Amino acid sequence: MAAPSSNTCGLLERSIRERVPPLLTDLYQFTMAYAYWRAGRHQEPAVFELFFRDNPFSGGFSLFAGLHDCLLFLRSFHFTDEDVEFLRSVLPPATDPAFFQFLRSLDCSGVTLRSVPEGTVVFARVPLMEVAGPLAVVQLLETSLLCLVNYSSLVCSNAARFRLAAGPKRKLLEMGLRRAQGPDGGLTASRYTHIGGFDLTSNVQAGFLFGIPVAGTMAHSYVTSFNSLEEVWPQTLVAVNKEPDPVDFISLTKGWLGRVCELLEAEPKKIHEGELAAFLSYAIAYPHNFLPVIDSYSVSCSGVLNFCAVALALCELGYRPVGVRLDSGDLCRQSVDVRQVFRLCSEHFSIATFDSLIIVGTNNISEQSMSELNKKENEIDVVGVGTHLVTCTKQPSLGCVYKLVEVRGRPRMKISEDPEKSTVPGRKAVYRLVDAEGHPFLDLVSLAVEPAPEAGLPLSCYPLGCDDSSVSVTPAQVTCLRQEAFSKGQVTHPLCSAAETRAKVQSSLQTLHPRHKRLQEPDSYRVALSESLHSLVTEILRGSSSNSDFLLAN
Repeated sequence: MAAPSSNTCGLLERSIRERVPPLLTDLYQFTMAYAYWRAGRHQEPAVFELFFRDNPFSGGFSLFAGLHDCLLFLRSFHFTDEDVEFLRSVLPPATDPAFFQFLRSLDCSGVTLRSVPEGTVVFARVPLMEVAGPLAVVQLLETSLLCLVNYSSLVCSNAARFRLAAGPKRKLLEMGLRRAQGPDGGLTASRYTHIGGFDLTSNVQAGFLFGIPVAGTMAHSYVTSFNSLEEVWPQTLVAVNKEPDPVDFISLTKGWLGRVCELLEAEPKKIHEGELAAFLSYAIAYPHNFLPVIDSYSVSCSGVLNFCAVALALCELGYRPVGVRLDSGDLCRQSVDVRQVFRLCSEHFSIATFDSLIIVGTNNISEQSMSELNKKENEIDVVGVGTHLVTCTKQPSLGCVYKLVEVRGRPRMKISEDPEKSTVPGRKAVYRLVDAEGHPFLDLVSLAVEPAPEAGLPLSCYPLGCDDSSVSVTPAQVTCLRQEAFSKGQVTHPLCSAAETRAKVQSSLQTLHPRHKRLQEPDSYRVALSESLHSLVTEILRGSSSNSDFLLAN
């Protein structure tokens, strides 16, 4: 798929400005910015990091997503007169009026962002993004950046898990717009589930903005809206060979229906006339795209019979019907039964098209039911997933955080009574160490001033979450994970289309060892601190208690 056109890119940037204006943040960002400004600290150089503490869904990995939108947000960041006037009304009356003039002049021209590439497999505690710039500005960016990364990465990771559960061959259709948490949640879900491994979306706007293939035919409401064949209009269809005389499509289909019932020894009186009328009407409207839902009444007694009759009539006129959708009951068993009917029709009527008809399954599919699908005999070619995909029912939030690690070139550390909430100080570099088989086995977090690890040379490091003991590792390959993506008000790394990022996801996942991709009880991937960074953490922890007697100093 081609990269987005300049017109589409413009639409995306306008969409970001509308969806994520500078006021889409928490009030305390402005009160802190004011306090920095009041103290004359607002221009101090500062560095924040964005990361998450635990891999989602009790899994072994996550996918990093949302960078594209973050970059567009930074590029368009500024306060309008209307924004500033509103802030005057909500900030305390004692706020110095000059602060609002300061806000009006703010942009991200002094901000630099270094990031893991979008679509990369990532792990808990690894700093994904580094945001450096004037203290007041980078503080104001916190909530918006978290909002853009948290859900995008979560739903992208969820989609990747569904893809792993489904296997590489089965097509996956995202159809969760109506179940999503609002319009923006639905649009974000369509985009990032495609990036995470889904092939298609039902969301038309997502297709327009992101170039995602769009799919869909009919709902049960269309089928049940018909009651009799008298409601079918027009009643004729022109053959593919463009013969001038239209064919009476109803009569043609009724003839085929009798032959299908005879072949399958079915009872014609159990066939629902309204369902047949719906199928006929839709086939006449879209003879090249005939794929109805066949479980509005009874799949075996009506739906599959009506489909076969209409499909055989289409084939006689030179068209190629697409297939059927099953949306209730035992999808595996029904798919096997339906496929058997297709094979019988193909053989008995010598219609090869029936050998390539697809079966779509949709019925409140979860990750667990997707996994179980592969354990049972079934003939489902495409699976449609909605609620459990876009709402991430197993885990509603990724829990990304944005923490200060340096001010004025000096490391800063949050020391918490809960060790899991303590942060790692200092400006850093992140390296991915790869073994001789090409599998990543450890992400090394080091101080930015340290030399990079070298392939083939042993190094000592301290894995996080262990008993503070070091290990020695020797990488076969070393990759620097983060790269500059934004500087001096400009995006410095090419913006990728959804299709390009999707390819990055698949490439990144393929390198990951299967033991880390297991959906149940995966092996933990190691993230470690370099010796120098570990020493810095230890030094700050030791020094924190000695600094507590400042009240006693002269």
